[in-house]
Amino acid sequence: MVLKYPHATEKATYGVENESKIQFVVDRNATKPEIKKAVEKMFGQQVTSVRTMMTTKGEKKAIIGFTNEKSAEEILSRLGIM
Repeated sequence: MVLKYPHATEKATYGVENESKIQFVVDRNATKPEIKKAVEKMFGQQVTSVRTMMTTKGEKKAIIGFTNEKSAEEILSRLGIM
C-alpha cells in the first residue's frame, strides 16, 4: 500500500485551506508517479504536484496538490479529519 495515513498538523491544515494541498505519510519506497496514481485512483481527484520528504522520524511524507481548489477539503472530509 502506497498511502499509509494522512499527516494532520497545524501546518498541514494551513495547506489544505489556502493551497489545496494535503499531506500523507507514504511507503518509503514509493515514487512520485506511484503516489500520484494511488491518490487519483483512491479519491478520483486530478493531482497537479507531488513533493516528498523524509521526516526526522524516518518516515516519508508526500505533499499532494490538486487542480480543484476544494479537492483537499473534500478528501479530508471523506476521511473524517475535517
